[in-house]
Amino acid sequence: MKTFHCQYCGHPLFFENTKCLQCESALGFLADRLNLAAIEPVTPADDTLWRPRVRGRTPSPAHYRLCQNHATASLCNFMVPQADPNPLCASCRLTRVLPDLSQPENPGRWYRLEAAKRRLFYSLGRLGLLNSAPANGEADGPIFEFLADMPGQPVMTGHADGLITINVSEADDAERMKRRVEMHEPYRTLLGHFRHESGHYYWDRLIAEGGRQDSFRERFGDERTDYQQSLQEHYARGGTREGWQQEYVSEYASSHPWEDWAETWAHYLHMVDLLETAASYNTHLALPGQGQDVEEVLNPLETASPDFDALVDQWVPLTLLVNSLNRSLGQEDAYPFALSGAALEKLRYVHDVIREARSPAPQHAADEKDPEAGEPPDADRHAPHDADAATSQA
Repeated sequence: MKTFHCQYCGHPLFFENTKCLQCESALGFLADRLNLAAIEPVTPADDTLWRPRVRGRTPSPAHYRLCQNHATASLCNFMVPQADPNPLCASCRLTRVLPDLSQPENPGRWYRLEAAKRRLFYSLGRLGLLNSAPANGEADGPIFEFLADMPGQPVMTGHADGLITINVSEADDAERMKRRVEMHEPYRTLLGHFRHESGHYYWDRLIAEGGRQDSFRERFGDERTDYQQSLQEHYARGGTREGWQQEYVSEYASSHPWEDWAETWAHYLHMVDLLETAASYNTHLALPGQGQDVEEVLNPLETASPDFDALVDQWVPLTLLVNSLNRSLGQEDAYPFALSGAALEKLRYVHDVIREARSPAPQHAADEKDPEAGEPPDADRHAPHDADAATSQA
């Protein structure tokens, strides 16, 4: 995630911020512009409508409302365009079912779940994979249910028919760590779950509906292999498969072609997000094999058609830097993976599919120096997706 800047005073801002710590401006994320902005009430005595706030400039004609969840435990900082009839922002309206908020642990879980979902929403919007400002109160993207285990009714995190179910216990660090150890996983995060499950959703949209099954099978294998049996065999082996590192981004990816795709998809989102973060800090790297020459990290979400090899050339030393920083603080590696040539070619395939599928004029974040936080994207750029996958995927 990039670092934003306050249009009123220039102070650095972070994605979840609701107030600028320097000028104390209220902040709102303008999803139609994919940008975090300083905002002010249109009428000082009434906070019903808000507009971007820029010092010394004519007030913006673009007006917004706070998301209905702004004042709840979710503390959403996304804004709703004035003409949009939906009381929820474009991200919150994707959540269909919440856990019982009367239970003391669930409001905090809900906040962490929505925060992770908003980060996923941002990445998908920047990649042109969903409409971040759908018209007429509609929603675009996968639908979510956040559910808690009930006696005799455990909740399985997974995807089916365009619906992503997340077990709310994944928002608890201790429980997530326990499951990571039990399942022999080197990496398990809440955001990682959202990215993985979105991969299943976009397999339906981009591969099945996009007519790319043949090219998919050439790289990932035949997804018509019995899915449930493949998972049973994977867990019967105790999550171990000899030599998986030569072909897959993770051991779980070796269980079935669908999981290989979803794990690779999540990995690609890891890649572009980390590179965007590094670029926003003006990071420069000495790339392997180039002596003492340094190269500025590029932002793949601000590059119209980034070269995949260039992304990888920067990704590898950047992950080494991140891991070294973590070790300096006594932490485990943040990125405990080593990608083989075969795994990189699968990542290249995801990169190419996204590049082919995105709009010819993809949505992009506005220039933060624009006094009105940039112009809104063209309307009707993407049609809302229908959810009609046939098989449940974990």
